[in-house]
Amino acid sequence: MKAPQTLQEAIIHFADPDNCIAYMVAHRWPDGVECPICGRKDVGYLANQKKWQCKSGHAKRQFTAKVGTIFEDSPLGLDKWLPAVWLITSAKNGVSSCEIARSLGVTQKTAWFMLHRIRYAMQNNSFVKLGGSGSGGVEVDETFIGGKARNMHKSVKARRITATGPSDKTAVLGILERGGEIRVGVVPSRKKKVLQDEVKKHVEPGTELYTDFLLSYEGLAAEYGHKVVDHAIEYVNGLVHTNGLENFWSLLKRGIGGTYVSVEPFHLFRYLDEQAFRYNNRKDKSDADRFSMVLSRVAGKRLTYAEVTGKVGETAF
Repeated sequence: MKAPQTLQEAIIHFADPDNCIAYMVAHRWPDGVECPICGRKDVGYLANQKKWQCKSGHAKRQFTAKVGTIFEDSPLGLDKWLPAVWLITSAKNGVSSCEIARSLGVTQKTAWFMLHRIRYAMQNNSFVKLGGSGSGGVEVDETFIGGKARNMHKSVKARRITATGPSDKTAVLGILERGGEIRVGVVPSRKKKVLQDEVKKHVEPGTELYTDFLLSYEGLAAEYGHKVVDHAIEYVNGLVHTNGLENFWSLLKRGIGGTYVSVEPFHLFRYLDEQAFRYNNRKDKSDADRFSMVLSRVAGKRLTYAEVTGKVGETAF
């Protein structure tokens, strides 16, 4: 049977454990199954147990397709994991843990943990810098994620929204290559050193750079073709604008406000990874393509429940 192309086909296809294993093997070990401990390839398959056994005499000789992936140590089978991956990669505005729980017949707590693991696989760890001579330029902009001012009581709004900006929202920086990919992450502040260090980390020197009038960006003209649009006067001046990032912020905030409702600051970077993956792969890729891409990234990543609930993790790019 060919690989599924729709959610209905995926549910039917992955109801068979053998199909789940075959799909995982094709994406994780395209050159043949190998031991995750020692890398040995002449492993034997134990059909009754649906696992492999390495011929070397080391600990954990037997392993399944889930070992060494985001699925490791999960009591759930791949018949639930793979449809969950399909659901989150195909949803335009995300999918809540409550919806996953109802769809798969698991608890909301389990679904919440599943989604965080899948977001970990969506994470982009590319070290290639954006921009360069052949690009259409790079936009840089920042936003704040938190409660909406219009929904706050007057006394709360006066305390939380000051003349210098929101006092308890989370700052997020986005870097978008026009016609290319976006990178987005939580930053500790909008101070000059913080923002400029991130720009230099992710953008090739000499690139045309477009930002708003925030003073933290002053000085970037020494390394970039830095052009500024003052939003107090205009939003577009020819090619000088940050509308691409404004579009992304709109999609991000609709997903957080409409689907997830409330996101804790220490988990925010995972939701940013999810939305960035969805944005970067929105064109010329089907649901099946995005699903396949995430499955090819699950190996070598492990996220435990203690790590997720311990409020420990990377919060920047």
